[in-house]
Order: sequence, then C-alpha cells, then structure tokens
Amino acid sequence: MTRDDLIAMLREQTPACGPARNALIAGADFVVWDGLVPANRHAGVFRTRMRRSLKRGRTVDGLANSVDILRRAGEEPLRTGSIDAVDRSFWFMIFLNSTATAVVACFGGRRPITMESAGL
Repeated sequence: MTRDDLIAMLREQTPACGPARNALIAGADFVVWDGLVPANRHAGVFRTRMRRSLKRGRTVDGLANSVDILRRAGEEPLRTGSIDAVDRSFWFMIFLNSTATAVVACFGGRRPITMESAGL
C-alpha cells in the first residue's frame, strides 16, 4: 500500500480521518500490519481504553465512533495500522478491511504530554 492509497481511503468514516489524512499528506510515517483480527475483538479492547481515557478526562477523536463501527462489524477480519505525525505530536490508529483496500475506522489525535516527552 502506498501513501497515496491510504490518503485516498481516509474519508469521513470518523472525525479523526481528516486529521489522519492531513498528517499523511504532511509526510507522517505509517504502517499497516499483515495480521487479521476480528473487528469485535478490537471493539472490546478499545471500549475499555475509551472508558479509562474518559475517567482521566481525556477524549480521543473518533474513538467512540470507531468502537461502534468495530462492534457492528462483528467477526469481520480487519488489518490494523498506525500513523505517526512527522513531529510525533499526533498519532492515529486505523482499521482496514482484510484486503487493505478500504479504511473501516480511525481514531487518534494529539499525544498526551508526559514528563518524558517534555524532556523533563
């Protein structure tokens, strides 16, 4: 898969897809892994992460939408990938169909600032 392929596949599946597309256009690194995992397994994992994030007062763009999309996709096997902005300040998780020809869901946004990332 090329950068241009992925840019073309990122539409308006979730609110994070536009920013993910923009990051790719700006030169972000990306990877799509070969393994396939049922969508509903991803939904369970990320539903838990969403609850933890909300308890900490942090929202992640497109996460609730993605969890819902993944839950509805049931046993459909999906590929996963990630996008890291050039300056590493933004990250995105992407879910593609089994043939990696369509983005099913996407979430992400600004990385939280930690003591380590702040150089402290």
